[in-house]
Amino acid sequence: MRKIVNSTFVTLDGVVNHMDTWHFDFVDADSDALALEQLTEADAMLMGRRSYEVYAGAWPGRDGEYAARINALPKYVASTTLTDPTWENTEVLTGSLTDEVRRLKSSDGGSILMHGFGPVAKTLLAEGLLDELHLWYHPSFAGVGTADDRLHTEGLTAHLQYAGAKPLASGVVVLSYTAGGAK
Repeated sequence: MRKIVNSTFVTLDGVVNHMDTWHFDFVDADSDALALEQLTEADAMLMGRRSYEVYAGAWPGRDGEYAARINALPKYVASTTLTDPTWENTEVLTGSLTDEVRRLKSSDGGSILMHGFGPVAKTLLAEGLLDELHLWYHPSFAGVGTADDRLHTEGLTAHLQYAGAKPLASGVVVLSYTAGGAK
């Protein structure tokens, strides 16, 4: 069975969006190497419509090893509104999110990587469909956003199993967990 692996950048105050105000000061050779390693270990990506739109607007025009890999990977987008994806190798999942992800998990292949912790990731964690979670904690308080921009969501409860920690030279610490499903 395939694994769903989520990798998310987050601030100390729990912000996962508005990365333009806090994330890019911490990008360095360490973070680039780890991001490429995670991408290389996956054989597909899963994302919501908002992440898809950001990525599809950025990655097709870029060069380099990371761009080549992300552009070549099959991409699955959970959306009820996206009908005509323009980014190569993209399939829109139009049915029930949980049914579609169960279908993907039971298909042949390796792990499926997700970036970001929005409605799709939160639903998968709540439904016990998210297998691994890598939280890239940045040494920053963003001080922006609403409840929708935060890692923490009222009512979402899940027990995780510690799998490791990797400090980066920038001060970012990547905490890794396996997910045991919703509680």
